[in-house]
Amino acid sequence: MSASLSITASMGSAELLELPWDSPLEKWPKAAVAALPKGISRHIVRFVHLGPHIVAIKETTQALAVREYDMLRKLDRLDVPCVEPVAIVSGRTDHTGDPLPTALVTRHLRFSLPYRALYSQSLRPDTARRLADALAALLVRLHIVGFFWGDVSLSNTLFRRDAGAFAAYLVDAETGELMPGSLSDGQRENDLEIARVNVAGELLDLQAGGRLDEDIDPLEISESILLSYRSLWDELTGWESFDQSERWRIAQRVQRLNDLGFDIENLSISTDESGSNLTIQPKVVDAGHHTRRLLRLTGIDAGENQARRLLNDLDAFRAFHYPQEEVDEEVVAHEWLSQVYDKVMKAIPKEFRGKLEPAEIFHQWLEHRGMKSREEDRDVGFKESVAAYMENVLAHRRDEAMVTGPPTEAFTLPNPTIDVNWRDRI
Repeated sequence: MSASLSITASMGSAELLELPWDSPLEKWPKAAVAALPKGISRHIVRFVHLGPHIVAIKETTQALAVREYDMLRKLDRLDVPCVEPVAIVSGRTDHTGDPLPTALVTRHLRFSLPYRALYSQSLRPDTARRLADALAALLVRLHIVGFFWGDVSLSNTLFRRDAGAFAAYLVDAETGELMPGSLSDGQRENDLEIARVNVAGELLDLQAGGRLDEDIDPLEISESILLSYRSLWDELTGWESFDQSERWRIAQRVQRLNDLGFDIENLSISTDESGSNLTIQPKVVDAGHHTRRLLRLTGIDAGENQARRLLNDLDAFRAFHYPQEEVDEEVVAHEWLSQVYDKVMKAIPKEFRGKLEPAEIFHQWLEHRGMKSREEDRDVGFKESVAAYMENVLAHRRDEAMVTGPPTEAFTLPNPTIDVNWRDRI
């Protein structure tokens, strides 16, 4: 190890010192590299085992590494969905004393996948649209905190399953800038145009390689990001006017924002000269409304859509067991956790638990039980439904906690002996 090696880390990790920093990243031994699928990058990137964790290491310049490390730390403090910065490793030299690039180390986001890994044979239309919606939602959250991305793309984003949808996380922040105050309309439109062009290009690339369903129009999908973004942005930040007699619409606006997963800090309310009309504009304080409520009630940390799905089941549990009673919400949540959620999780064999996040497994079990009950026109019991879900669905999924495959490619094809009716459903 070079005497000039310098490590700036956000957490103590002696394992960092044991990595072969005196070798170019592309020549690191296979024993150190974790075979995870990765997206397209202009830099050399490898996933590496670091104690009980896996980290992504990117070779770049000293200035860019410091800039991105600091930016990711700021975004993390703002609770923006992004990868967690771990360290900057500089002063690297090889065995002959020649300098090597500075390395930026970030923690691998468990259960996340690059967009190219979200298909086995071709990207389907519904998957492409959900990815576009997730990217649009991420861009809205970034713009709300005043972050100009500058390189919006599917390749610079990781995706996690979130109860039938996807949640998007920023991966590459080296071109980004956190502005004081809010972004101008021109800055937001610039990011949107970058997103439109980059996503269209990425999907056209998949199309040229035969990896895109023939029903997908890359240009239409890229345009849909703009439509989804503007719709969500207007709902979160737009002014709304109505007659004084319709003051109930204030509560309705707040409820719509909560349903979208956002909490508000305050409402700007004004009246016209006659005093007969009200105009309101919300100030969104944070996303994760349902996530926070579920965490407070049960201790389960889940994605926003997963949390919404689990809370719906908790509310159904309450309505069934206490139809006419006023029971404390925390008491009901404890009973639901022990009588329903924990029972499902304990029924899942250990070897299956890395296939999906626990909350996603519970959501999919609910969906499968409902589908089976409708098909058979009866209420399928707990034990039967869990066994059927594990046998027909979960057993045939790829392990997404630690998906393996060639380090610079996407997944290998699923086992051909698996029933195609239960292949990985995006």
